[in-house]
Amino acid sequence: MGSEVALKLPKIDFTRENLKSGTRDWLIACSDVRQALEEYGCFIVEYGMSQEFRGQVFGAMKELFDLPTPTKMLNKYDKPMNGYVGQIAGIPLHESLGIDNATNLKATRSFTKLLWPEGNDHFCDTINNYAKLAAEIDQMVTRMIFESYGVKNYHESYVESTSYLLRLLKNRVPNGNESNLAFITHTDKSFTTILHQNQVDGLEVDTKDGNKINVKMSPSSFVVVAGDALMVWSNDRIVSPTHRVIMNGKVDRYSMGLFAFNNGRITVPEELVDEEHPLMYKPLDHIGLLYYFRTDEGYKSKCPVKSYCGI
Repeated sequence: MGSEVALKLPKIDFTRENLKSGTRDWLIACSDVRQALEEYGCFIVEYGMSQEFRGQVFGAMKELFDLPTPTKMLNKYDKPMNGYVGQIAGIPLHESLGIDNATNLKATRSFTKLLWPEGNDHFCDTINNYAKLAAEIDQMVTRMIFESYGVKNYHESYVESTSYLLRLLKNRVPNGNESNLAFITHTDKSFTTILHQNQVDGLEVDTKDGNKINVKMSPSSFVVVAGDALMVWSNDRIVSPTHRVIMNGKVDRYSMGLFAFNNGRITVPEELVDEEHPLMYKPLDHIGLLYYFRTDEGYKSKCPVKSYCGI
């Protein structure tokens, strides 16, 4: 049996003034990011976010989830797992919506217009600004990953072919005898995920040795999670961690996940293939993985990404 005592995720501070590429602080942070991801598949990052902006973001979230369910269910995309998820018997505490290409103001505006036909500029601008902030963190992290593995030349083209899905999530408090499982155990299908929450903890991450970490976050912190696509790219040096959400408090939990998806194919850099690390994956069609995961075979697979493009 795994234990749940005193284990903590590594914490890395991105607020230091000297954290610029090429500086000593930057090189130390690159090494810390790589080590945290190789060991845990995730870590906590401290990043500047004002109390006022936090208040605006979570105010906008409450406004969104207070909309009638039929209105929220209008949130649909052709891509799997991008639109509304909720009203599911097995996880009644969970409800979420998605904004594809959320760092693009036009995309956030069309999402807003769908739910508020008369418009809602405050919601639109707040959520778009949040997506841009989370994308800043993501691009800093991925740059550090690429640099620490000695393949920084590939980073720019990676960023150019990346788009962001922002999922806005609510986990309500259980009623009566309801289970406190708010979201099932899973790995993310993204390259990387940036998570942020109101002051209600609930994220539980599995370690490689079968223990569980109940993640505690400060108001200005985010969790960076390696997705299946990063596992492919790193040739299994980084493993995407399984995680779930458990509700223990008496207050609803609001959270956001910014998921990075590549619009093309992800290939293992040749620099990451050697005798100790033989090639483990064929090129990954990232959006194709989402469609595969929607099939019976993909959903039932123990490791969908390995059955999809593993060698």
